[in-house]
Amino acid sequence: MPTYLVINGPNLNRLGKRDAGLYGSITLPELESAVSARARELNASVICFQSNHEGAIVDFIQEKSGGAAGVIINGGALTQVGYSILDALLDTRLPVVEVHLSNIHGREEFRRHSVIAPFAKGQIAGLGWRGYIYALEYLVAESGGKAK
Repeated sequence: MPTYLVINGPNLNRLGKRDAGLYGSITLPELESAVSARARELNASVICFQSNHEGAIVDFIQEKSGGAAGVIINGGALTQVGYSILDALLDTRLPVVEVHLSNIHGREEFRRHSVIAPFAKGQIAGLGWRGYIYALEYLVAESGGKAK
């Protein structure tokens, strides 16, 4: 059964308490539960991780990517500056889909740039928590259900 990493960066632990107009009302545990349930339906599994610290995200990628089939990442506030996260993702040679709950392209100018997007298979922005589901479905379909 292939495993996919689901990574959430800074402030995403505050989902459900943040601006619902931008981020929805779902909490991070609810989001992770929905992604895990869909993974089981697809005969896959996910390992979810959230940190407000860039180094912890890099450590997680390095520790868990060996048996993974792909990565779903919402870098949060590190999207624009997380070069060490990008390097860790590139080192994995895994397919990556970048996800954002809000439409970052319709928000402040600084949010529109991503260091990860040019190297990702794709970016899903503005579709709320369902973006994670779509990313998972894409990765499972593309990998043919096989881990690296």
